[in-house]
Amino acid sequence: MNPENSNPSGGQFSLPQLERIDQQHIWHPYSQVAEEGGPALPIVERAEGVHLEFASGERVIDGMSSWWCMLHGYNHPVLNQAAKDQIDKMAHVMFGGLSHQPAIELAQLLVELTPDGLDTVFFADSGSVSVEVAIKMALQYWHSQGRPEKQRLLTIKNGYHGDTFGAMATCDPVNGMHHLFSGNLPKHHFLEAPPAGLDTAPCPDYLAQVRTFIESHHHEIAAFILEPIVQGAGGMRFYSPAYLKAFKTLCEEFDVLLIADEIATGFGRTGKLFACEHAGISPDILCLGKALSGGYMTLAATLCTANVANGICQGEAGVFMHGPTFMANPLACATALASTRLLIGQDWQSKIRFIEEQLQLGLAPLKDAPGVADVRVMGAIGVVEMKEAVDKESLQKALIGRGVWLRPFGKLVYTMPPFISSENDLRALCKAMVETLSEV
Repeated sequence: MNPENSNPSGGQFSLPQLERIDQQHIWHPYSQVAEEGGPALPIVERAEGVHLEFASGERVIDGMSSWWCMLHGYNHPVLNQAAKDQIDKMAHVMFGGLSHQPAIELAQLLVELTPDGLDTVFFADSGSVSVEVAIKMALQYWHSQGRPEKQRLLTIKNGYHGDTFGAMATCDPVNGMHHLFSGNLPKHHFLEAPPAGLDTAPCPDYLAQVRTFIESHHHEIAAFILEPIVQGAGGMRFYSPAYLKAFKTLCEEFDVLLIADEIATGFGRTGKLFACEHAGISPDILCLGKALSGGYMTLAATLCTANVANGICQGEAGVFMHGPTFMANPLACATALASTRLLIGQDWQSKIRFIEEQLQLGLAPLKDAPGVADVRVMGAIGVVEMKEAVDKESLQKALIGRGVWLRPFGKLVYTMPPFISSENDLRALCKAMVETLSEV
């Protein structure tokens, strides 16, 4: 232990001490190990509503909803109370051979809310793990059906499905974040992503190419995995629901399972409760995460049809071969139940339409700005795509100076604000984006 960082009395560390310890010992997501004496990261001391309060005194609007999960804002009294009530009963109990009320009630609610036919719920620890579970379900299903040759996945480029190994193998192999591991990952099939644009008419040539590929390879394809309508961390692309509907039809025709990754799009973010609803389709397997618990703690779920579940259990193993230690954690399930009930118990559709209108209005000045390639909005998602990659650190510093927290990546500066954001919050958020990007 570094004596400069020790605090044997158990008292509170000073801000300089906290910054120094953070730089010396903590490795943050997608970042280099910090250099001692370099710029310190903002340290969040408290969060309330849409605001983060830094230990250094700044108060900023969180335009990221803490990586898209904090639907109802921070420190929400309903979610706080749900967590407090549950922790007095039990924080955790193993799910192997046991069950509990929060998981049972949450599973029932998810079955009621998700697209028709998704009747079985498998709880997992995180979004990436829910994708691993989905992949495992698809592979074990076909093995149980006596067709083990169906062991490869089909997906579209510009996708992102998580950072664990199975999930990484389905992310974009060139433009994604995991190309360094390409030699270690299973090899799957990648199609070109559908042409961008929510309202663009489907391209017959593109759909013909997809059909030809699936027709030629369906004997080895276990499942087609994709993010419906909105591709998130792979590029914040929007595509027409007509393509999703066509993909579903082809999967049914050629005996391929469809996996919908709604980790980022679920729970109203796109203007529908689930993005699959834009195309009126139901997948064979559905992945949920992020906003499932209202951003309070890690929790995910993988839902599947009775056909998939029964098909797996009728096979050689007789059971689905997966079981996380913290599966269906009661504290997380109780909070997720409260968050989901809070969402559907209000006119959330009007809230999303209001956010969409404010983002369209507020970001419109950037459409013709120098250096801007595109501005697009869908539901509670606002994206500004620049012509060149941005300097993330300097851009974040400028945004913080204007009272806003965002985390750009590559050429993209985007926002997914909490659903409780007021008109003033959204105006301030858009104004900071416009002013900062106009200076770039």
